[in-house]
Amino acid sequence: MIGPIISSGIVSPAWDNIFAVILGMGFGFALESSGFSSSRKIIGTFFGYDFVVVKVFFTAAIVASVGLLYMSYFGLVDFSQLYIQPTFLTSAIVGGIIMGIGFAMGGFCPGTSLAAIGVGRIDGLVFFGGMFIGVFLFSESFSLFENMFYSGSQGAKMINEAFGISPELFTFFLVLAAIGMFFGAAWVQKKVKKVEY
Repeated sequence: MIGPIISSGIVSPAWDNIFAVILGMGFGFALESSGFSSSRKIIGTFFGYDFVVVKVFFTAAIVASVGLLYMSYFGLVDFSQLYIQPTFLTSAIVGGIIMGIGFAMGGFCPGTSLAAIGVGRIDGLVFFGGMFIGVFLFSESFSLFENMFYSGSQGAKMINEAFGISPELFTFFLVLAAIGMFFGAAWVQKKVKKVEY
């Protein structure tokens, strides 16, 4: 939301970094308030006793998607001006597998590990240290993985374009998927014994 407010001249670009700090603090507060600083809570998704992580991320995706559509409708956002990260299928699949294994084993992702460090959790610090080492090793040996990293290029493509549907229809399906996930998660959670943490 800050992007269109600044680019439309409502707020001076000088406020850009200030808004970034405020939003970052708000994001960290939201992570901690949702319990994301607890690796046991995050691992609960994999064991079926706690789906707060999935619910929060689905809610964020819905709010962002619907919000962008409304801001586009009112002329506050031009989709053609949005930066879209290019897709490289091979590295996305390999990276997703590595990330998923790390998520399941450590109970954190990069952001949640920082939230854990912020509240003094040692496991978050250890996880972040391991991630830092991994990033350093990957960057230093990037030439070995460069061909794989850039293979399967799909260009800067939005997911609705990949399916050949409009952004509005994709958002509608996303909302339906989220509603189904909420009910499904509630059903699974009732079947699984609650774990105290």
